[in-house]
Amino acid sequence: MTSASDRTVRIAGFADVDAIVDLVESAYRGESSRGGWTHEADLLDGQRTDRDMVTTAVTNPDGSVLVVEEETALVACCQVERRDDHTYFGMFAVAPSRQGGGLGRELLGAAERHAEQEWGAGEMRMTVIVQRDDLIAWYERRGYVRTGELTPFPYGDERFGLPRRHDLAFETLVKKLG
Repeated sequence: MTSASDRTVRIAGFADVDAIVDLVESAYRGESSRGGWTHEADLLDGQRTDRDMVTTAVTNPDGSVLVVEEETALVACCQVERRDDHTYFGMFAVAPSRQGGGLGRELLGAAERHAEQEWGAGEMRMTVIVQRDDLIAWYERRGYVRTGELTPFPYGDERFGLPRRHDLAFETLVKKLG
């Protein structure tokens, strides 16, 4: 087991793009994702992200991609992005073999602190597939509140995956910071 003192949380750079894509894909898609509890393998096939999307996130002047590195491997990541009146949180992934041990909770806290300290953010928002009751409950235990605000899944845009159901939608969750 790796301790917090053996980990580094840092802002990702362009050199991390391929490792981030691999990490996100391993956490959400395909058989490897089933090793953790956060997978979407029963809801979606295809890709979760790609090199272009991650490059855009890493180079965005209004955002940061935070990564957790243990020795030389990336084991978790997330994206935070300044928006008009809040910070958006997304692209959250923890390696399947590292899920369930508190690493995700630690990175979420680091992202909230980053948004507050770097940008003075007062609110964090995210979107979660409404069928992910277990994940929504996890966020609720960390202070996030369901808004009831739904956004349709981008059916037909294979960059976001190939839906296995026809009723997917995203719900916005919100947490006040500070």
